[in-house]
Amino acid sequence: MQETRRRVLDALADGPVTGPAVAERLDVSRAAVWKHVEALREAGFDIEGTDDGYVLQGPPEYGGPAVEYGLEAPFAVEFHDSLGSTNERARELAAEGATDTAVIAAEQTGGRGRLDRGWSSPRGGVWSSVLCRPAVPPSQVPVFTLAAAVAVTRAVREAGVRAEIKWPNDVLVPVDGEERKLCGILTEMEGEADRVSWVVVGIGVNLNVDEADLPPAADATSVRACRERAGQEDADVPRRLFVQRLLEAFHDLRGDPEAVLPAWREYASTLGRRVRVETPGGEVVGEAVDVTVPGTLVVETDDGTRRVTAGDCEHLRPVE
Repeated sequence: MQETRRRVLDALADGPVTGPAVAERLDVSRAAVWKHVEALREAGFDIEGTDDGYVLQGPPEYGGPAVEYGLEAPFAVEFHDSLGSTNERARELAAEGATDTAVIAAEQTGGRGRLDRGWSSPRGGVWSSVLCRPAVPPSQVPVFTLAAAVAVTRAVREAGVRAEIKWPNDVLVPVDGEERKLCGILTEMEGEADRVSWVVVGIGVNLNVDEADLPPAADATSVRACRERAGQEDADVPRRLFVQRLLEAFHDLRGDPEAVLPAWREYASTLGRRVRVETPGGEVVGEAVDVTVPGTLVVETDDGTRRVTAGDCEHLRPVE
């Protein structure tokens, strides 16, 4: 959002306030204030003109300006009504030199998950990619993936759904004795041996999505469906507030990497479980006992301790 327009919004939040008072406060012309107010109205902000001045009644329900308004994290927001892939767009912005940008789409038409799997991205969900340029070596990038999983879990729990994390970054919720997926995270990066050039963390959350609109073979659910099963009268979650909480939590964690693993362990459903992990070097089966920097899963197997840095993890039922 344009800085002057943001300052106009801040002034209107203290309203009612007259146009001349805003102009004096911001050191701009009255005509400029009027133009900014009209632009904000076109963006969906409910700004009422009263005898005492302008009054900001509320922000838009969703969209770039809506997410930026009141966001307590230093991200610019680029919003699209429809986009092939938010990760792809974030990579384009990275090539242009951008940073600290959240690309958000109301729907994705070409969303992808890990191993180039398709990812259903209908309207009602949260489809986003966060671009940043951390001063870390490539070996530390997995911490950002774990941080995103923690951020999503916190936002989902704030919405009243007790989500947990399956290693490394699947956010799940138990439904009728089975674990169903709420969120997928895909991290991409570019860099050299000793430093990262950029990191893009793609985050897709099935928020206000009907289960019927999700692929039946994906064992997926949505936050709305979980709230409906819990008897919530209004099952929809305000997407604007949800995305703000998500971005704010991610920003706090990226600034405090040492807090990521303890937070991840707190929400983990994998630790203490028997797991099967398909890795490039073969199958690892045993009890998941810990996660260490930068996101390595420690598994106690019949043949000793194995440390897994990447792979597809499956939770197994306890051995009878």
